[in-house]
Amino acid sequence: MNVAQLIISIPLLFVLFFGLGFILNMILKTTWLPLVLFFAVVLYVGWDVTHIVTLVNGVLFFSGLAGAISGVWTIKTLRTKGYRMF
Repeated sequence: MNVAQLIISIPLLFVLFFGLGFILNMILKTTWLPLVLFFAVVLYVGWDVTHIVTLVNGVLFFSGLAGAISGVWTIKTLRTKGYRMF
């Protein structure tokens, strides 16, 4: 993977999983489901691609994980402050 691709992929995965987690939390009203789905996707994709974990795969994994956790944390914070999501 090229360095430019890595630099672009990190915020892209963060925003992707943040948005998916946020939307799933609003529609299904389950707090931790996006994290479970994130790990399911990572295991499915990781199992098919390779069994070797490289530094680049780890960085991309943690950027997506940070996005999923941020989405969960944002919804929990909004709910405790009184905002109702659907």
